[in-house]
Amino acid sequence: MRASFSNSRNFKPVNIALLTVSDTRNETTDKSGLYLANSISETGHNIVERKIVKDELDLIKKYLQEWISDIKIDVIISTGGTGLTMRDVTVEAHQEVYEKEISAFATIFTMVSVDIIGTSAIQSRACAGVSNGTYLFALPGSTSACKDAWEKILRPQLDYRHQPCNFVEIIPRLVEKK
Repeated sequence: MRASFSNSRNFKPVNIALLTVSDTRNETTDKSGLYLANSISETGHNIVERKIVKDELDLIKKYLQEWISDIKIDVIISTGGTGLTMRDVTVEAHQEVYEKEISAFATIFTMVSVDIIGTSAIQSRACAGVSNGTYLFALPGSTSACKDAWEKILRPQLDYRHQPCNFVEIIPRLVEKK
């Protein structure tokens, strides 16, 4: 079955927090964060928080934990700090707060990237998970990579009309107990 959009369902906006991880970017030079903020808003979702933080594990984790505990936030998207250098610790911060990892996100992101940048996709450690009913996605800092992730993966999965399934329809069940 191929994915499609259902005309019998109405769009449901979700509340998204956006975190840019960078030692050098600010509000003026954060092109990836700006792209994501604009694209998210244009799609009809709500940006409820947006921050830029240094590539420091404890600082990244602090914002992730703060936003995970905020019941108004459904999704956290971070950009930056997913590479291979010693300063790139966004993935480690994400993994420390996940209750469950969404391992297929990394696989699909890699598949999308290979079509565009070939074997250079091997250098990305994009990842995703869930914690306290909140989705978390760690994207590379490249604006092109953010665009690929948003357009080809996140935008469809964060659209309630996307069939056969999507992330939005299971948000209420993410916190169900056994």
